[in-house]
Amino acid sequence: MAIFSDVVDAADRLSTEEQEELLEILRRRLTERRRAQLVREVEEARAEFAAGRASALSVDEIMDEVSRDA
Repeated sequence: MAIFSDVVDAADRLSTEEQEELLEILRRRLTERRRAQLVREVEEARAEFAAGRASALSVDEIMDEVSRDA
């Protein structure tokens, strides 16, 4: 993972303010990616339900799946 270590090394050369800004940018991007993934999963689930391929789950089973994907 030379690229990852290069990025970490480059971040070390940034000022504290730049590192904080980079961190906020990365957090926003991760949030956006997670949101987009959730939208895709909901669309897939709705399509499965509409096609009659969805199975009933208990609240505990749903929460287990959500915690695994987080």
